[in-house]
Amino acid sequence: MKKISKISLLVSDLSSAAILRAYLIAAALKTLGLEVEIMGFLFGKNLYRNLPSELNVYHLPGKNFPDFFGEMRKLLPKINGDIIYAIKPQTASFGVALLKKLYSQKPVILDIDDWELSWHGGDDWHYHPTLKQLARELLKSDGALRNPYHPLYVKWMEGLVSRADAVTVHTTFLQQRFGGTFVPNGKDICLFDPAQYEPESSRIRYGLSEYRILMFPGAPRPYKGLEDVLIALDKINQPDLKLVIVGGSPYDDYDQQLQQQWGRWIIKLPKYPADIMPDLVAAAHIVVVPQRDTLETRAQFPLKLTDGMAMAKPVLSTRVGDIPKILGNTGYLVEPACPEQIAEQIQSIFQDLESANQLALKARERCVEHYSIEAMASTLKSIISRL
Repeated sequence: MKKISKISLLVSDLSSAAILRAYLIAAALKTLGLEVEIMGFLFGKNLYRNLPSELNVYHLPGKNFPDFFGEMRKLLPKINGDIIYAIKPQTASFGVALLKKLYSQKPVILDIDDWELSWHGGDDWHYHPTLKQLARELLKSDGALRNPYHPLYVKWMEGLVSRADAVTVHTTFLQQRFGGTFVPNGKDICLFDPAQYEPESSRIRYGLSEYRILMFPGAPRPYKGLEDVLIALDKINQPDLKLVIVGGSPYDDYDQQLQQQWGRWIIKLPKYPADIMPDLVAAAHIVVVPQRDTLETRAQFPLKLTDGMAMAKPVLSTRVGDIPKILGNTGYLVEPACPEQIAEQIQSIFQDLESANQLALKARERCVEHYSIEAMASTLKSIISRL
């Protein structure tokens, strides 16, 4: 560790949620006394909003090929860490890192926190264009292959995973597929500390004091299973039960669709800075993470799980991917896409909320031991020492 003083974290798109994983890794590295720089490309209009205020990043505009090569040339000399840590096997992060390694000989760590090809059909995706299609997609100004995020480039990057000097992953699914060291998402357990918050005061602050609160502190997407919770609330039909959605969807109008059909059960809160999230989660009676079973979700580590665990809230989730392993015996699990079981568990939890809160204290203990920033740092220290 004495030979390593600075880590360069490369993020493929600083306007996306990919930067959240980079921030957690940066926080863990800083506890080891290392200097960290976060850099990359901005393919959206602004930096991803849900970030701690102290996070400083260096960014260049994200562009399509061939202009993207010019931006890469500008970024390469700015990367001056002793180790290059690429977030996601994308051209704009891992591809840049491998180019820097070619002439600097600096070691590269690749972090894989999602199966990128799962968004395109996984192993069933293939690219077999006709010669005419290939020419059109390469040469036209809006051709598909000019996009650095085209699945063909993702597939190429996944084929180069072995070129990394070390690989970190955060779920069993990803470890089985790509190898590497298991580094699950850590939580800032000092910030997410239930002893610092009074739940009823938090409910009053956000206008929630009249209700029993099921909270989903994230962006709604169809695979996240919120429809199953809302169908469950239809079945229970108790007007003081509310599903609080924090932030809404930055991707599409899916949250508006939910509002149109189940608006009587939904309270929508705006986006808040990351350091406000513990106060929001404190207002919940139950944190719900009702993931459905899809290619995408099997590879994911939902950060909402550790939001609830760290804040000692009863967590109701589904048997998908690593979720049972993450919760251990400290939460409530149902089968995916099963509103009937969700309804039963909600009623059971509220029938003995005191026992549920006692179990949630054990979830907090488990989070501190296995899913804290400090736990991440311990594993990263051993990886960096080997390099």
